[in-house]
Amino acid sequence: MTIATATARPRIPAALRAPFEGRTWRAFGYLLLSLPLSIVYFAFAITMFSLGAGLLITFLGIPVLAGGLVMCRGFGAVERARARALLGADVADPAPVRGRTGGLMSWVGAVLKSGESWRSLLYAVLHMPWAIFAFNVSVVFWTVGWSLFTYPLWQWIFPAYAGQDGIQLYGDGTHDLYLDSPFELGVTSAVGLLFVLVTPWIIRGLAAVDRFAVVGLLSPSRLATRVVELESDRGVVVDTAAADLRRIERDLHDGAQARLVALAMDLGLAKEKLTEDPQAAARMVSEAHGEVKTALQELRDLARGIHPAVLTDRGLDAALSSVASRCTVPVRVEVDLPARPVPAIEGIAYFTVSELLQNISKHSSASRATVDVWRAGDRLLLQVSDNGRGGADTSAGSGLAGLTERLDAVDGILVVDSPAGGPTTVTAELPWRTA
Repeated sequence: MTIATATARPRIPAALRAPFEGRTWRAFGYLLLSLPLSIVYFAFAITMFSLGAGLLITFLGIPVLAGGLVMCRGFGAVERARARALLGADVADPAPVRGRTGGLMSWVGAVLKSGESWRSLLYAVLHMPWAIFAFNVSVVFWTVGWSLFTYPLWQWIFPAYAGQDGIQLYGDGTHDLYLDSPFELGVTSAVGLLFVLVTPWIIRGLAAVDRFAVVGLLSPSRLATRVVELESDRGVVVDTAAADLRRIERDLHDGAQARLVALAMDLGLAKEKLTEDPQAAARMVSEAHGEVKTALQELRDLARGIHPAVLTDRGLDAALSSVASRCTVPVRVEVDLPARPVPAIEGIAYFTVSELLQNISKHSSASRATVDVWRAGDRLLLQVSDNGRGGADTSAGSGLAGLTERLDAVDGILVVDSPAGGPTTVTAELPWRTA
């Protein structure tokens, strides 16, 4: 038996690594580049805003101001790209400006009404004073630190540039003070080392302020993002409702309605044969009676698919147990809820578990399954597991994709863990709301 032993490498303290880490140098480069860019942003923003505001008395002020705002949005795109590349900021791009009618004036109006446009202008104005401060602080600390830390080296190599015998700290014509003794050289280098070790954290702190400004002013507003999400969710809900209505109409037309039409015809024939051939009429009535039972069962199944009565009367525990009893594999159901959620959430939870159990029956080749439902904080959690062959994927255009969209419409989440060979665990998360 071979035993592999790994040699643990000594970990260098973060304070010693910081001056040489790529993160520090990227942040330093960001601060250095911010100064020239901020000067351009500031000059353009102030010029275009002043020109547009001054020309508002005429019609020309409106397009000039809109053009300035569009350029500021372009500056914002540059800053977001810089922040992502150099600071690792997770900042999304705002939605492009689109007019309602597609005309030029509609587009101009959309630009002027856009909050992202005005926040980009505000960023261009406020960033310059901060960029000047951050540039000076970072450059001074960086150059002073490394200059003092390496002073013994360059004082020895270039003594003429360091003064008569060393760097001059004080001189009034009668009394001069030079750093030239070994002790003074050591103290100077130690002070420089302290600056070198502290400077990376100062630079990172300055860059963190820039990251906060980019995320706060140049990213899409939470309200606008939420409106887009709600519009998308509304579309999903409408499409889902339309699909459900089409399914119900198809089931009624092809199932119960067709049986009832055939039943009416059979009863009509039985009525005609009642006097001529009573025995044949009795057989036809008996067959019609069987058709009535089948039609009633189909109507019950259809009603259960719309909203089962057991769910309304007894809640998720009884409703899920009823669904599990119809599954082709043994299912253990455990529901631990302190109260019943609102009917909408309860219905979505029911249909989610029902759909997942149908997938297990049709595709999993499993021998057992479990359903667990519980509340965690302000969320309702559902977990359906089976020991089948696995390989379930929400991106394959299957029923899982539809479940994901349906849950997303109510701020829910569907997570599928299904490696090839199994087992499969599907976890659904819904908001918890009580009536």
